[in-house]
Amino acid sequence: MLTEERHNFILVQLKQSGLVKSQDLMTALDCSESTIRRDLALLEEAGELIRIHGGAKRVYHLDEELSATEKTFKNVQEKKAIAELAASFIEENDTIYLDAGTTTIYLIPFLKDKNVRVVTNGIQHASLLADQQTETILLGGKIKATTKAIIGTTSLQQMGDYRFNKCFLGMNGIDVEFGYTTPDSEEAAVKKQAHLHSAKTFVLADQTKFNKVNFVKVCELEDATIVTEAMDHALYKKYFSQTSIKEVTK
Repeated sequence: MLTEERHNFILVQLKQSGLVKSQDLMTALDCSESTIRRDLALLEEAGELIRIHGGAKRVYHLDEELSATEKTFKNVQEKKAIAELAASFIEENDTIYLDAGTTTIYLIPFLKDKNVRVVTNGIQHASLLADQQTETILLGGKIKATTKAIIGTTSLQQMGDYRFNKCFLGMNGIDVEFGYTTPDSEEAAVKKQAHLHSAKTFVLADQTKFNKVNFVKVCELEDATIVTEAMDHALYKKYFSQTSIKEVTK
């Protein structure tokens, strides 16, 4: 096997599990310990992994948060399809929490003919919901300029009084080891409160959010059902083994 092929194999294994053992790589690639040691050293030098005793672990980079405007034009068709699938899990008379975000906002048109109550911390979300005559409660609090989300002590206090059949959250990072993460601690606190007060939690995310880690953890991977695009089950097998994933099939 060529060096580049071995390196690609090692990186795929890291992407799946976050950790590789030298002995497992020697067996899978049918090569010597010295070859694996050299491969891991080269990949570490390239910034692709960190060597540890007996193997290597994946490098985690904390992503910077994009503004709502920047996010709006990314992966639009995928977001719409994910939102449509997510809406299919909402039943008549549900009370739901709809998180501020550029994926969750596409869920709103699918609520038009449903008899539901929606609580949201998204200013734009609340406006669109009101326009289509959906019963809506907008949380009070501080407005985060970059995402137009309402956050802070007031919103958390208000959320403390509410209970939801389901909540639908956007997320910046999804990882098998670190769970669901987001860059802002105040926004994470609102998401966590919504999750804790919901009978069922759904995370709406396209595949660009997988294998990403951000500053603040919201909850564990198994705590929510992921609604996403059709996925490569072999490549993401660790995710499928740890939580429920609903995939867009059309």
